[in-house]
Amino acid sequence: MTIPEIQQQIINEFEQFTEWDDKYKHLIDEGKKLPALAEEFHTEKYKLTGCQSQVWINARLNEGKIIFEADSDAAIVKGLISLLIRTYSDHSPEEILSSPPSFLQQIGIDKHLSPTRKNGLGAMMKQIQMYALAFKAMSSRK
Repeated sequence: MTIPEIQQQIINEFEQFTEWDDKYKHLIDEGKKLPALAEEFHTEKYKLTGCQSQVWINARLNEGKIIFEADSDAAIVKGLISLLIRTYSDHSPEEILSSPPSFLQQIGIDKHLSPTRKNGLGAMMKQIQMYALAFKAMSSRK
């Protein structure tokens, strides 16, 4: 699936719920689906700054596509990072950099987060884009 198709799939999932309690439950359930992050990545090197909760993100390039993995110690934040990973993992750096996370506004999550969580969400997206920029630069040097 393309990034816009995945974003639309997520929008459709959240549109099934009318109450924000149900949307938060869905978000938390999405976080529970994240594969466990290896302990070697639960270090300061992979820890994201700018989040109130602890968040670790790792990325690797596999045949021109970036594979992201992450974890968080907070259920809602883990749900947020799981949505970003679901959207951007297994895509090329160019695809990631040309696809803003517009689905977040469309599902309304940006209006229902505390200011600190909103800052954390921005930091997570920025880290994903930084990995994409780095892998794009590495690929262009070859």
